[in-house]
Amino acid sequence: MEPYLLEPAAEPTTEPTTEPTTGATTVAPSSPRSRVPARPVRGGATAWIAAVSALLPLASGCHANPPADPSAATPTGVHASGRPGHRPTPTVRTPTPPAPARAWPGPDDTGVPPGVRLRPSTSFTVTRDGMVVDGLEVTGSITVEADNVTIRNTRVRGVSDYWGILQRKGHTGLTVEDSEVFGNGRRRTQFGILNQGVMITVRRVEIHTISKGVSTDQGLVEDSYLHDPKYYSGDHTDMIMSNGPAVEGTELIIRHNTIVNTLDQTGAVSLFQDFGVVRNVTVQDNLLAGGGWTLYAGAGGKGASSNVKIVDNVFSRRVWRNGGSAGPVAYWDAHGRGNVWRGNTWEDGGTVTPG
Repeated sequence: MEPYLLEPAAEPTTEPTTEPTTGATTVAPSSPRSRVPARPVRGGATAWIAAVSALLPLASGCHANPPADPSAATPTGVHASGRPGHRPTPTVRTPTPPAPARAWPGPDDTGVPPGVRLRPSTSFTVTRDGMVVDGLEVTGSITVEADNVTIRNTRVRGVSDYWGILQRKGHTGLTVEDSEVFGNGRRRTQFGILNQGVMITVRRVEIHTISKGVSTDQGLVEDSYLHDPKYYSGDHTDMIMSNGPAVEGTELIIRHNTIVNTLDQTGAVSLFQDFGVVRNVTVQDNLLAGGGWTLYAGAGGKGASSNVKIVDNVFSRRVWRNGGSAGPVAYWDAHGRGNVWRGNTWEDGGTVTPG
């Protein structure tokens, strides 16, 4: 069936159905990465996130001890100064409430919202600027060759070898929100969302059963749930991956996501120098777990990374005892201009320090 598309002008509401061409290129990395044979964790990330939720709160805070009875502190008929004559007036102190539990994105608040009716569609290409794709069940892929396209309330079941959603080079402004992207687990879907263009926003999206969740060098990924990748021979497996510097005047922000690589390679968040020096990246307030190293932090052989901020993230040991099978963090450049490492902890509150 033809896709159901909305657009800003009174033009036809359908795009021709086309199978995407194979535009993705796999490049051998220049940075070392863990290459241990993949081994999934029993129960997967769905059970894992449920266990995490059950044992939260992770945020610090405690109940204040109840105030002591003032009459017990001073004898009857004796003033607090020690002079007789007055019983002290009790001071009423309101206990400090506990800090609220820290909430992480998961299956209940990402993906297609409950109650949304989806119309079936095959693969298609969007070629009109400003198009809105809303309420589809796509078996195949969506290729975007236009600017400022929005994909929402849509489920993409990747069946071919390359991507679920692609924004091609030369285009910008793609927003994917309240959607789900996944492979069928038999034939490889290499990328959930692949950005070859400029800016992209990924918000409240669930991505799983793919080799790589989101691949982009700039844009915003927030409030999303990436989990349970699928290993295929020869792959590097990353949930969010950047291969080089952000386009001049832009940045990459990865904020408040649950990112779980249930394999023992490569990373949950991977900032690589395959195509240049990493710069202008913020990784903040995420729940991170798994992979060979949970976080590849941007250092490499092409030069010193700059303006890389790793702030207030929580690393979990629930996939691997060390966070990743090798450890929590690799390739952090403490001396790069503007680089910040601050407030990153384990679930139990212990500090995560890059090696």
